[in-house]
Amino acid sequence: MLELGWPWLFALLPLPLIAARVLPRARGLISTALHLPHLGVALPQQADVSAVPWLRRAFALLAWLLLVFAAARPQWLGAPEDVPRSGRDLLLAVDTSGSMSIEDMQLGGQPAPRFAAIQAIATDFIHRREGDRVGLILFGTRAYLLVPLTFDLKTVGKQLTDSTIGLAGRETAIGDAVGLAVKRLRDRPENQRVMVLLTDGVNTSGELDPNKAIDLAAANKVRIYTIGIGADAMRVSSMFGSRVVNPSADLDEKMLSTMADKTGGRYFRARNSEELADIYRSIDKLEPAADTKQSLRPVDELYWLPLAGALAAGALAFLLPALRLRASRRVLPI
Repeated sequence: MLELGWPWLFALLPLPLIAARVLPRARGLISTALHLPHLGVALPQQADVSAVPWLRRAFALLAWLLLVFAAARPQWLGAPEDVPRSGRDLLLAVDTSGSMSIEDMQLGGQPAPRFAAIQAIATDFIHRREGDRVGLILFGTRAYLLVPLTFDLKTVGKQLTDSTIGLAGRETAIGDAVGLAVKRLRDRPENQRVMVLLTDGVNTSGELDPNKAIDLAAANKVRIYTIGIGADAMRVSSMFGSRVVNPSADLDEKMLSTMADKTGGRYFRARNSEELADIYRSIDKLEPAADTKQSLRPVDELYWLPLAGALAAGALAFLLPALRLRASRRVLPI
């Protein structure tokens, strides 16, 4: 549908007529013919400048009309499209340390590394957050913002899927990951700052102590949902036979629980892939994604079309006298 952004500018249409009536007219100047020594040869007389040819006047008026039309901002409004409202700003912080390669998870009935289970289940969680801005932090020896907060959930999911163990180092910098998340979230609205942190160990690296990071997150009202991942028992083979070990012996559950409690979040324990999937569903309920939509109509600006027409009509009005003079000089009377 065609609409005008500034239709009131059409009030300028009578301006040339008003100017013609108010401003004094130019005096007509007719020069006498210049007679040359040769018999019967004379230059044509100068035309009356006040007598504007009707065609030139028509082109000038057309140029003015199109110029005013372009200034009124013609727009083409497309059909209404539903877009999700802005929900929460959610940063997903994923541990990529060396211990994430331990195969104590199950995917499709087959043993799988912890990181592979996170990739499969967290990617689905990301895609369900329509209406939220989601970002991705990977932390190991250092913490890195892999994807800043964005509505492009497909890109966030792909970046997580393409990530590898050890990409951020082999150790675990939990404090740095929280500090980086707080830095990215503190300028957002208070009720929208959410972080989900997944780890299988204890803080062994980084510059920011986890306890100070907890205080920093609480002061900036960043809710943190912590997930401790890893089985409680796992059978391993050795030269003396098989034995059962606890692959999650290094998991600092006390620190993760304190982090969640002090920031208004919750601590979850994922011992297998099914529990991890249930945890994400629980977070979906605790922090529901935006489910209301608003309609927007795409707008295409069309001012350039009448503007181009105005320039063309103005050029023709300007060139007409020169074209007529050139035509009159082709043949001189002898």
